[in-house]
Parts: sequence; structure tokens; C-alpha cells
Amino acid sequence: MILTRLGVGAAAGWAAYAWGAHLLTLGCAWRGNRTCRRVALTFDDGPDPEWTPRVLDLLAESQVRASFFLVGERAARVPDAVRRMVAEGHEVASHGWSHRSLWLCGPRRTAEEIGRAHETIAGLAGRPPLHFRPPWGMVNAAMFGALRRWGERCVFWSIQPEGLRPVAADDQVSRVVRRAHPGAIVDLHDAEGTLHAPVRLVQALPVMIDGLRGAGYDLATVAELLEDVSSTQAC
Repeated sequence: MILTRLGVGAAAGWAAYAWGAHLLTLGCAWRGNRTCRRVALTFDDGPDPEWTPRVLDLLAESQVRASFFLVGERAARVPDAVRRMVAEGHEVASHGWSHRSLWLCGPRRTAEEIGRAHETIAGLAGRPPLHFRPPWGMVNAAMFGALRRWGERCVFWSIQPEGLRPVAADDQVSRVVRRAHPGAIVDLHDAEGTLHAPVRLVQALPVMIDGLRGAGYDLATVAELLEDVSSTQAC
């Protein structure tokens, strides 16, 4: 009976710490200004030594600036890609140190994941990341205090054309263009989380950009979208 009660108590504690913390994500950023026809393309899980440079090439060809949510340990292995992002006007943000789900991290590990990634990315980029996206979109109660300490804001997404399951490039394009709306934040992946995700991304990205522009949207970074939210000036 005692063990059963302990088990129930532990389960309830974990539920409050991890699952319950998602109630606090209402205060996170999910989209930008609804009155501005601007969309942000964001890229998670990189940098990848092969695929991230190809994504950067495509963005340069289309003269698009985007936001990259970098995994700290991967950024440390591909520093030139991070420096190129900054040089070409992209926003560099954090996706944690190791891409470990925060549902599996206690307070100390959570602080390490956020703090180590922050320091590494800041050192490579020459400026601190302002935004953080939790791996898999999973948060815990300790995350919010750690983000306040490092001056980062939690950012999710309003359109995700491919999640845990592979989605063909053409279908990704149609989903993004069909669901696009003012202030949308699009979640894409320039490294493998889902198998072969970057292969599909480089096929979809040029058509996606053309489709969004054809629908009358400008493309911006997350930082620019969120500046629009706080600005009193018209778009």
C-alpha cells in the first residue's frame, strides 16, 4: 500500500512538473502580429554539416532571412555554418544542448541544457540567442526559470508541415501555403530528427518560398515578427 501511494505520488509529481507545465506555454510565442502579412521560416535540429549549407544556399538565392534553432553540441561541431548564418542576416536561436526532451530532464539537467547551449551559440555567433524552442515541443516547470536567467523567450510554431512522421515535399508545400496566415511561424527541419527530413526540405523549400510570396506574404525572422507584435507602428 505504501509503495502504491509512493508510486501514485511520484506519477502525480511528474505530471505536474512535465505535462502540467504546458499550461504555462500560453505565455510563449506561437505567432507574430496578425495584422502584418509576414511569415517566419524557422529551422530546427541543425546545424547539419551537409544539409544546412544547402538550405543556406537556397535562402540566399531567394533573398530570404530565417531563424535557425540550433542544437548546441551540433553547432559546436559545425561552427562555420553558425558564422555564415549570422553573416547572411539570419537569426540564430537555441534548441537546447543535446536535443534531449525536457520531459526527461530534472531541474539541474534542464538548466545545463539551456545554459550550455546559450553560451556555446553566443560564443559562435558573437551575440546571445534571444529565443528558445524546446525539443519535440516538450517543456517542464524548470524551463521557465532557466530561460529567464539567460534572457531567452520560448517560441513554438503555428504551422508544422512535418512532425514525427515523414511528409512528402509536395505535401509540405501545400500544407504551408494553404495554412499560411499573418504572423505565422513555420517549423521546418534542416537536420534529421524524422528520417530524411532535410532531403525533403531542400526539395520543398524553393517552391514553398515562391508559394508564400505568391500569396502576398513577406518572409522575416522570428525576432522581426515579435518586434511587430510590440510595435505601435503599422506594418
